[in-house]
Amino acid sequence: MPLDVAVQMDHVSSITIKGDSTFALCLEAQRRGHRLFHYTPDRLSLRDGRATARAEVMELREEQGKHFTLGEQAKIDLAAMDVVLLRQDPPFDMAYITSTHILDRIHPKTLVVNDPTSVRNAPEKIFVTEFADLMPETLITKDPVEVAAFRAEFGEIVLKPLYGNGGAGVFHLTEGDRNLTSFLETFGILFREPFIVQRYLKDVRKGDKRIILVDGEVAGAINRVPAETDARSNMHVGGRAEATELTPREREICERIGPELRKRGLLFVGIDVIGDYMTEINVTSPTGIREVKRFGGADIAQLLWDKIEEKVEA
Repeated sequence: MPLDVAVQMDHVSSITIKGDSTFALCLEAQRRGHRLFHYTPDRLSLRDGRATARAEVMELREEQGKHFTLGEQAKIDLAAMDVVLLRQDPPFDMAYITSTHILDRIHPKTLVVNDPTSVRNAPEKIFVTEFADLMPETLITKDPVEVAAFRAEFGEIVLKPLYGNGGAGVFHLTEGDRNLTSFLETFGILFREPFIVQRYLKDVRKGDKRIILVDGEVAGAINRVPAETDARSNMHVGGRAEATELTPREREICERIGPELRKRGLLFVGIDVIGDYMTEINVTSPTGIREVKRFGGADIAQLLWDKIEEKVEA
């Protein structure tokens, strides 16, 4: 059955299709005969309890720079859609949170992927703390005394913004690094929120594994190896993707978190694992599905749309 699918995303003109998961999801929806409506978060509105967006019908093709065609802009009632894909990139700020409140008005009658309430209540670097035994030692604070004590305990630490994304603002500080105070002063100016501090995991040099789960079940994984000159493994800052298999510990992690993801309506999730430890649970706009397929893994876009169609038809 063809579905009407609204996609709340960064403008389609801004994406690089080779590695973009939103593009892959939309391309698969189009292949199945679903009709796509494109809009950016700033065109989302709520009036008298009715959620609307000024959207365009979107058609896609595998040709960077000529990868989309948009129709005339028109107001759509999101409650009349079958599915809304919530896919804009963070930052996870008040604008992002407000959009989840608006989408709450239509879900679950219109299926929003991922569930907007759960997205709002599960920031990637905080949600993961519900599984403290699966993650490295972690401190969330803005108190420089606590951060200094944490480094004194563990020596090498990673300092990063609590609501950042894509590796931005992530710093590896060694035991003797004299920049800690300066970093904390800078973070205090840039961010009102607390920071996150974690014990540095030396296994990151072997890679930061992205594991993708669909409705709580493992769908695929890639390993992201940082460049020699960088502490971060994110691919857009120079990380290298490679094929990988899951270890018994990684399967244990997925089995532990899977039921909670299903309970929260988090259909499409990407977790980050370094060595034996999970560091983040990404629920806003997980990426990596094109890389998984490129390295011979599952077509996760197909798996996710199978699950979405099953839920819409139920």
